[in-house]
Amino acid sequence: LCTFLYTELSINPDQINQYNRYSILSYLMFINAIFSVFNNTLVITVLVKNRTLLNPMNVIILSLAVSDLMIALCGSSIVTITNYHGSFFLGDEFCIFQGFAVNYFGLVSMCTLTLLAYERYNVVCKPMAGFKMNVRRSFQGLLGVWLFCLFWAVPPLLGWSSYGPEGVQTSCSLGWEERSWSNYSYLILYTLFCFLLPVAIIIYCYTKVLTSMRQLNRSTELQGGRPCLQENERAVRIVLAMIGSFFVCWLPYTALSVVVVVDPELHIPPLVATMPMYFAKTSPVYNPIIYFLSNKQFRDATLEVLSCGRYIPHDPATDTVPMRSMTLRTTVGRRKKQGISVKSRVLPL
Repeated sequence: LCTFLYTELSINPDQINQYNRYSILSYLMFINAIFSVFNNTLVITVLVKNRTLLNPMNVIILSLAVSDLMIALCGSSIVTITNYHGSFFLGDEFCIFQGFAVNYFGLVSMCTLTLLAYERYNVVCKPMAGFKMNVRRSFQGLLGVWLFCLFWAVPPLLGWSSYGPEGVQTSCSLGWEERSWSNYSYLILYTLFCFLLPVAIIIYCYTKVLTSMRQLNRSTELQGGRPCLQENERAVRIVLAMIGSFFVCWLPYTALSVVVVVDPELHIPPLVATMPMYFAKTSPVYNPIIYFLSNKQFRDATLEVLSCGRYIPHDPATDTVPMRSMTLRTTVGRRKKQGISVKSRVLPL
């Protein structure tokens, strides 16, 4: 009897370690899901409740919050449950749906950031080119983004690549382990057009924006104005935070896809193969925080919502210049011709 009980009730140490790994992943994804859902729901609530904030740039931010919220709901929330269970127990159809949803909304978030960078570049660096930023243009750009991302997310549903379990088999995404030329061709084009191209556009646009800001401050200083160095440093930190969070979240995921394409025979441990996708699922946490820190008008509206209307801005006169009021370079140039000395003001991001 004792031998029987020992045999039946004994627990394999490997099973304990595996259970602990799943529990840790479940806990981490739960924390990520809570912050992602809360942050992006808050952004959506603030922008919808305060229609005066819905300028062209904030319309793009609203779209970004929607796509990030969907990543959290379709990605982190589901992965929390499946890791707790120890396997993806929801069936093949739901696995395909999750892989498609996370891929699609992840691409939308990435390309929306790219659109935001491009629009800022046009407004800040080309004020004399007749560029006019308006809500209609923002909606047109967002429509293009969502359709472009749909174009790249649908092919695996139709047989060009596929969606399936990944890593430790508790979440689903693109079929990186599929060994076929069809899959390789998709992954190569996917990497080029859905990661490398957006990254190149973002880096180029923000480099030009920062260069333009420095030239503006330098020109103002030569005219007797006083450049606002503290504001400049804050603006640089915000831009670096945006680019940094973008790379942290998506670079490991892209690197894995490149490695799989270059060396199909390379064995990647399941846990290592899982982590890049989990890094990508943390991206919805950061964007709301960055925008909260970058715009005082948005920050005041957020604090008002969180305090149920009890928060009142102490000095409304110091609010950040609205995002659509980025014609400062033209104004400085006009005053320069008139011999008027002006103080430097950093263009809002």
